[in-house]
Amino acid sequence: MTNMTGAEALLTQIRANGVDTIFGLPGGQLDYFFDAMFHAGDQLRVFCTRHEQGAAYMAFGYARSTGKPGVYTVVPGPGVLNSTAALCSAYATNAPVMCLTGQIPTAGLGKGIGYLHELPDQLATMRTLTKWADRAMTPEAAPELVNEAFRQMLSGRQRPVSLEMPMDIMAESRDVAALPAAVIPAAPALDQDAVDAAAKLLAGAKRPLIIAGGGALAAGADVERLAAFLQAPVVAFRSGRGIVSDRSHLSQMFPAGNDLWKGADVIIGLGSRMEQQYLYWGIGPDMKIIRIDIDGDEFDRIKSPDVRIHADAADAVPALIAALERVATPAASREEELMGVKQRVRGEIAARVQPQFDYLDAIRRALPDDGLFVDEITQCGYASWYTLPVYAPRTLINCGYQGTLGYGYATALGVQAAHPDKAVVNIAGDGGFMFTANEMATAAQYNLPLVTVLFNNNKFQNVQRQQKEWFGGRLIASDLTNPDFVKYAESFGVRGERVHNPADLERAIKAAIERRAPALIEVPTPDMASPWPFIIRPPVFGQ
Repeated sequence: MTNMTGAEALLTQIRANGVDTIFGLPGGQLDYFFDAMFHAGDQLRVFCTRHEQGAAYMAFGYARSTGKPGVYTVVPGPGVLNSTAALCSAYATNAPVMCLTGQIPTAGLGKGIGYLHELPDQLATMRTLTKWADRAMTPEAAPELVNEAFRQMLSGRQRPVSLEMPMDIMAESRDVAALPAAVIPAAPALDQDAVDAAAKLLAGAKRPLIIAGGGALAAGADVERLAAFLQAPVVAFRSGRGIVSDRSHLSQMFPAGNDLWKGADVIIGLGSRMEQQYLYWGIGPDMKIIRIDIDGDEFDRIKSPDVRIHADAADAVPALIAALERVATPAASREEELMGVKQRVRGEIAARVQPQFDYLDAIRRALPDDGLFVDEITQCGYASWYTLPVYAPRTLINCGYQGTLGYGYATALGVQAAHPDKAVVNIAGDGGFMFTANEMATAAQYNLPLVTVLFNNNKFQNVQRQQKEWFGGRLIASDLTNPDFVKYAESFGVRGERVHNPADLERAIKAAIERRAPALIEVPTPDMASPWPFIIRPPVFGQ
């Protein structure tokens, strides 16, 4: 037993679970928690942001790029609500993000008195946005609740969690028994019969295809072994990019996957919702589907597979390889065929998706192989999903199906904080960038050497394109008035510059990476070609 405040009990247990970095913004209900973080000294990195959404997005970027919990702390009420877009993104992408927040005094809970930052039922609100949420009502309760938060966050399908503590409990001192780190429950046990059934299907496959999602990020080497044994191309849309390096003929971009879908006879879905395939590409009459997923609810959400393996991909893929080796021999190489597909599709994209293709090509040349790229909901961001080569998992960061406009810059700061010695480049459009541009103050304060490429055409181009094409050119709320972005960056102490072509962009990024200081590179652009024909593909099979 150690005498500690409720705030100290929370922090002690969070640190016991391996956390050494917290993002946050102080305020009245968190005074004791920030004092506890002060006393942790250099054993804890604290990044104070300029807005609660910045703190949450930074935790999101930290979690997405490392696979480790990203923790942020904000005041209750408006502070929590300001952070919820990042929680939605974490939920969509299965990111282990923890929101730690204060609460009004215990005596006021549920009474509607109108305390500072009071919500009618904050805990109920958070339970709709997270996998798990709870409240610590005594300092002694904090260690077990913190551990439960980590168990929930890291077991099964990983998703965000939230834990709150009233401000008077944070201040109260009691004898508290700290606990060892949470024991994370094991993944579901493998069903060997299901594994064998999958191997039997694959042994007879002529043209197997693998759809890889974020649930397979930890199984990269084994996924490549499986793909090589079967000579099965691996297709990923966003989160699964890099599981197999794009240098391999087995790794195919999303539009190429749509082409390969036409002739595929056995599909392996690895940690993927497969919503694109089920809802848009269609399932062939003779096509067999094998799905491997740690979330048992996924199997029947859209269409039931022929074989379901309820397991972590990291456990199931090696078992499937072993079963295959007992009933089949390695397939003949398809390298020449698949390299031809890769080159043909890349050529089609280069011809039709400009200037995005050339700018993304320049970014890839400038970014080291182990560098990280953070996209944004913008014309270059959409194109990056199927254009930018990715060489390792967790090096292309996105916000998944939420499409959270404006998430990119602050998220990229969290990625950079998680990888201080690596190059991080993020792209933005002029519309989305302004959502969190204030966090350039955070970049400058902590000297986070993030390189941001800002494509500026003074509009929400996606919205305006739809207004032109769908609504007879009736434009409303899609043109933007912007600051001088170079001067704006410099006002924060961030180096700003402007370039006008891909070659100059490549040189500017390389120089910025060398300087190891935050940088903003503005690229004025005309309207860009629509990226959507390579994402919204015609159905392969009728629905």
